[in-house]
Amino acid sequence: MIKRSKLFGNQTRVTFCLPRDTPPGAVSVVGCFNGWEPGRHELVPRRDGTRTVTVRLAPGEYRFRYLATGGVWLDDDTADRVDEQGCVLVV
Repeated sequence: MIKRSKLFGNQTRVTFCLPRDTPPGAVSVVGCFNGWEPGRHELVPRRDGTRTVTVRLAPGEYRFRYLATGGVWLDDDTADRVDEQGCVLVV
């Protein structure tokens, strides 16, 4: 699930959220906004049974995917668009 909150100026806070144990192990959100660098934006467990990470993004179109332990790539059905190259988020 993806949550968006407008901030002052032209920034948007984007929170990426997955269930705590699905998939098991560490999960990072990787995309063009972080140079596709695994581990840079790792989802953190929360008390409500989810895990999340938040990034601030300027207006634009961003590609991303989730990368789980073992090299498993996942897409997010709540993205603005999903295609054969992954997810697209329009901010």
